[in-house]
Amino acid sequence: MSDQVILTRYRTDCHHCKQVADQIIRAVPYQAQVACDNCRATRVFIPRIQDVAQPGSFIKIGCYDQWDLVETAECRHCHITGPQDLTIGCRHFTIRCRNCGFTYFYMFDLEYIEEDELKTGQISDGKRPE
Repeated sequence: MSDQVILTRYRTDCHHCKQVADQIIRAVPYQAQVACDNCRATRVFIPRIQDVAQPGSFIKIGCYDQWDLVETAECRHCHITGPQDLTIGCRHFTIRCRNCGFTYFYMFDLEYIEEDELKTGQISDGKRPE
């Protein structure tokens, strides 16, 4: 069975750096991530429920604007390539197949900022320059 992979971008203001920048969205069955292309703040979501559900199931009001996106991908449940509804909030991330209703529900797990090695003074051997 192939893993469903969704990779897309959504341009909006970043919750961390407050700049308008591409938010890189990547989702696979075992994890989903939203990363700012400007500051590299990354939110990681882990799966909690996989079930056939009605539109809007598992979606809660959050602290940021909710993103409602549509991407084309193969459904892991019905194996049909078609529209997948992505709903992303500050604490949840859902992917729902429009064909069969199969829904992945991810909950927010952690956030980190990817450090740029050049900005922190790190070099390839991991040592700081003298």
